[in-house]
Amino acid sequence: MEKETPIQHFPVKLHLRLDWSELDLFGHINNVMFFKYIQASRINYWEHVGFMNRYFKDKIGPILVSTGCQFSKPLFYPDTITVEVRLEFIKTTSIGLHHRILNGKNELSAEAHDVIVLYDFAKNEKVPISAELREAMDKTIKN
Repeated sequence: MEKETPIQHFPVKLHLRLDWSELDLFGHINNVMFFKYIQASRINYWEHVGFMNRYFKDKIGPILVSTGCQFSKPLFYPDTITVEVRLEFIKTTSIGLHHRILNGKNELSAEAHDVIVLYDFAKNEKVPISAELREAMDKTIKN
């Protein structure tokens, strides 16, 4: 069952300092780095809701199925960005995440969408999302 979340509610935030080494030939942050920031946001969300604890406990954890990014404004060094994430949907074995990357002026630089499946790494198969994890993700919607 899918859950609706408020469009502007991105409850889990991560602040990252841009590094000079992330610049490309044209003087702005290389597009590949955006996926690094999205990955950091995704891991931050997983830690926030308890996916990582479950993995270390019983080898059941999240696995990325797909990701995509729409760029709207370049990032420049030096700056500190904010990567925000919200839950887009919860299904039986998968979730969707929506990320926003904001520059230091709080302007939207990019948006990304992930689809993630809960996976049993010992059995090599996807598994249903537990009631405990659903509850933890539901809390991010309400905060």
